[in-house]
Amino acid sequence: MAAVDTKREVRAVAKTVRVSPRKARLVVDHIRGRTVPEARTILAFTTRAVAEDVEKVLRSAVANAESAHGLNGDDLYVSAVYVDEGPTIKRWRPRARGRMSPIKKRTCHITIQVSELPDGGSGATTAETTSKRFRSRARRRKKEAVA
Repeated sequence: MAAVDTKREVRAVAKTVRVSPRKARLVVDHIRGRTVPEARTILAFTTRAVAEDVEKVLRSAVANAESAHGLNGDDLYVSAVYVDEGPTIKRWRPRARGRMSPIKKRTCHITIQVSELPDGGSGATTAETTSKRFRSRARRRKKEAVA
């Protein structure tokens, strides 16, 4: 019989956030794979306005995990975070000679998924594995450039 993975994942979604998906992706890339306390610290010191919206979704995901599943918020990490494109609000701007040009006010859906840490609570492993992954990727690129 195969071993059953009992890893619990909880998510929270903010729909139709009034910021472009490209700008939101710049912020969420910083917290992917980090522990929840570390992600909160990063978002607190991020100067972009969308960081407040991302922090709000992160707090909601942690609250969902604590209330619905009885998990400890400090023992969680951001297992997945992604930004999807939402509906685009279309407006028109008057131009010269009676013409109009479109204004596209883009929106996005922010989804954050948190999970229990694999080893049951020490937060150092997630940052270590992330840095190892980036180092190995840099080595591969270096080898490809030489070959």
